[in-house]
Amino acid sequence: MTAPTLTVGPDGLIAAGPVAALLADVPRLVILAATAAERRRAAAIGKRALREWDAYLRGDLRCWSVPVAPQGTAFQQAVWAAIARIPYAQVMTYGALAAAIGRPRACRAVAAACGRNPIPIRIPCHRVVAADGPGGYTGGLACKFRLWDIEGISRPR
Repeated sequence: MTAPTLTVGPDGLIAAGPVAALLADVPRLVILAATAAERRRAAAIGKRALREWDAYLRGDLRCWSVPVAPQGTAFQQAVWAAIARIPYAQVMTYGALAAAIGRPRACRAVAAACGRNPIPIRIPCHRVVAADGPGGYTGGLACKFRLWDIEGISRPR
């Protein structure tokens, strides 16, 4: 299994993964910053991210404070921002998410943006479901269901 990492820049968390490894082991920090001041800022964000990651996996964190700075298209950014607003322990369908960003016919594009989420768990795409079931997940359904268990989300029968 690939070692889990949290990639952090001076403006926030940039990437995290792979999901299965993040659920199994303590991630290492990868700092991306040009100047000494940026490295210090990124390191402070990274340390806070590690504390919050651990608290989330224990079931003790419901609201993240670590800033995010994912790289993506304007559409992906809109989808990821909408996903980040889904409350803890609740789910939203791809269709409802598409409507929430003003693109009600873009369900498949929303699903694709979910799949490109560079910060799974922190941007909680595990809370996005298909109209007829759990949908997919970057880390696989076993990981999605483990995250649901942490949050107390009921699994489909």
